[in-house]
This record gives sequence, C-alpha cells and structure tokens, in this order.
Amino acid sequence: MAPTEQPSTVEDVLTYVRESGVRFIRLWFTDILGQLKSFSINSQDLEGAFEAGMGFDGSSITGFNAIEESDMIAMPDPSTFRLLPWRPEDEGGGVARMFADILTPEREPYEGDPRHVLRRAEERAKAMGFEHFYVGPELEYFLFRDNKGTEVLDEGGYFDLTTLDAGSDVRRETVLALEKLGIGVEYSHHEVGPSQHEIDMRYADALKMADDCMTYRITVKEYAMKYGWHATFMPKPLFGENGSGMHTHQSLFKDGRNAFYDADDPYFLSDVGKAFIAGQLRHAREICSIFAQWVNSYKRLVPGYEAPVYVAWSRRNRSALVRVPLYHPGREQATRMELRCPDPACNPYLTFAVLLQAGLEGIEKGYELPEPMEKNLYHLSPDDRKRLGIEQLPETLGEAVEITSESELVLRTLGEHIFNRYVEIKRQEWEDYRVQVTPWELERYLSIL
Repeated sequence: MAPTEQPSTVEDVLTYVRESGVRFIRLWFTDILGQLKSFSINSQDLEGAFEAGMGFDGSSITGFNAIEESDMIAMPDPSTFRLLPWRPEDEGGGVARMFADILTPEREPYEGDPRHVLRRAEERAKAMGFEHFYVGPELEYFLFRDNKGTEVLDEGGYFDLTTLDAGSDVRRETVLALEKLGIGVEYSHHEVGPSQHEIDMRYADALKMADDCMTYRITVKEYAMKYGWHATFMPKPLFGENGSGMHTHQSLFKDGRNAFYDADDPYFLSDVGKAFIAGQLRHAREICSIFAQWVNSYKRLVPGYEAPVYVAWSRRNRSALVRVPLYHPGREQATRMELRCPDPACNPYLTFAVLLQAGLEGIEKGYELPEPMEKNLYHLSPDDRKRLGIEQLPETLGEAVEITSESELVLRTLGEHIFNRYVEIKRQEWEDYRVQVTPWELERYLSIL
C-alpha cells in the first residue's frame, strides 16, 4: 500500500485491518524522556480500542503517575496507522502500529503525556493565527559493530560513497522502510564521522514530525539489527570525532504563506521571523536541558566540532546557534531558521514544544533580533564574546537543569507535572554521573597523586 493510500480514519483502519488480515496492532507512546513504549492488541479488540481506549498501568512508565493513581487509557490515533515493514506478513497476518494519546480514567488528556504538551503548544500558535508550525529535523546516528562497544564499520567521511561506506545498503533499506511508513525522505548520506549517517525527513507539522522522529529512531535500529549491527543516537559516542546532532529547521505559516518571509528586508526575514528567532535565542539557555537532555549531550556541545555553543545567529556561519539559510529567488516558502544545537536523543515532543513556545514568546512580546554574527565564533576570545554580549549554552547537564528549574517558560510549556518530574529525574542523572570515578581520572591521577 503506497503512503498516500494509508487508512487514516477509524472506519478506514477497521476496514483495512479486516480485509488485509492484520493480526496485531501495537500502540506506541513515549515516556517523558522520549523512550518509546508499546503494547500489542489483537485485531479483534481494535473496534473497542477506538471506542473506549485500552487501559494500562502507568506506574512503571518513567515520569507517569505513582502506583496509587496509575490507571491510564491509551487512545489510538487512526491517522498514524501504518504496517510495520520489518515484521513478516506471512506468519498469520501483518503487524501494524498506531500512536496513542494517553488519557486519565476521566477521559481527560493526561498531563504527563508528551504528545499532549506539543498539542498545547500548537494550539497557542493557532490562537495567534498560525496554521502550521513546520519542522524539518536532521537526525544523525552511528552504526557500530555491536552494542558492547564503539567499533566502527568504516572510516568514511562526509558524503563519501565508496567501499568505505559499509552502511549504504542498510541506509537504503531504512529509507525504503521509512517511505512505507508514510515518512518522506529528502536526503540520505554518510556523515562527517566514521560510521556516522544521516537520513533527512521531509518537513511536516510538528506533531506528525515528532511521531516521525520516534518512528525513524526505531526503524534505524531495527534495520541495523537485521545486519547484526547496533545503531545509536547517543550524542557523543566517540572521543575526538563529531557528535550526532539534530539540526532543526523551523517555519510558521499563516494564510497559506510563509510568515518568516519579507521581500523588502535585507535578510528576507519578516518581523515575525526575526521575533521568533529572537525568542529561541533569548530562551536557549533555559530550554537547553530539553533539547540536550543527557549527561553525554554536553560532551557534544563543545567548541570546534560543528556543534554550536554560542547564542547568536548568522546566515553562513555554522558556529552560531541559529543559521538562516540564504534566500533563493522563487523559494519564498522555504524561508526558515535552523537551530543547530539539539541532539537526536532528545524527546522530540518536548523539544518541538519548547522551541515553538520560545519563538511564540518572542513574537508576542516583540523581542528584538540582534545583528547576525558572520565571523567564526570559535575564534573569538572570551573577552570579545563578553564585549559583544554573546552568551554560551550551559556546559553540563547539571548547570542546564538548574537553569531550566527556574524557567517560567518551560514550566508553562511542560505543565507542572512533567516539569517537576523532569527536573527531578535530570538532577538525579547528573548526581549519579557526578559521583562516578572514571578511567580518565584513574589514568591521570592514580600514579602521581
């Protein structure tokens, strides 16, 4: 079935399942850290699931309710119905998946559901007159020999297409699988690091794209496993090599037109576009623990490895946090900003939600966008950066989460439940890491101290 023919309503899904002999349907959702969760239902129970949802115990899901208030309902979203291409269809029928919205027993949206957080952000954009928040993330990943270590499969570099690129076949299969899952793919190529890859999905509305990111990550892992390899979205698995980023292209549309474009502006950026970018820059430090949410994320966010750490914007300069790709005549609809600091191990629902809310805050409050910084920010001295008023992202998860814990914007975006659980979990992660004695310390100090 071609992506355009995929069933998307309750009736369509029920008819398709009946006629095609699909036996099992997996309901997917995420915990607050962005880990994919799933349980399977029999096709005979599908009609009941659409009517009443499927009950489950949420007490073991990270960030969900405690055991005394743990009853949850998973309500399948028929528009996300897709057959899983890596499941065999000849063993008693195929297996499909649908994303589910999580509800309380009172059938209200559950405040701990990341999908709900992003929906709320999109509603704010719509209330301000924007019908689309388009997102185009570029998720990079590494392929390793197995999950026990970091033995690479090739020594290839950026855009290499040689025998060095051992992953080109698995990448091709992954792209074909993504297309069967209804995800448009624009590019796929070898990345800068050895055994590092990137598949770029075609932009979409934020909620669909967050679903697509979750699907992308599991698809990449499934096809790597098929070859006996391990795919990881860990931000910085190899010392001395580039980490894996998730450069995130964003734009707002109003009345069918790109709200970021202005033909009369020297940068071809409208006041809306400038204020949106200014919002993300002003709030970058406080939302950093959302788009770079792991201890390891901050091993990537260091100067010199294409991962930007300085809070500035530019058009050509890739050392800035935000890049505005150069305007090409006739391509007004493609005007967008690219935020270069998120990594692919984040929770995409929460990340897109805080990015949208920060940008809308800029529009609502009329934030001024500073001048672009076109020089390489890595080459500026700390004094120069201070003189120019250029801030830096937090250097550790510990620093980032404390800044987040004081953020009114993040509290409003996530809601009290997720905000408090998230800060608590991340503080604990930092504490667990902080007290470790690492091989680096033993190697450096044991013999001399």
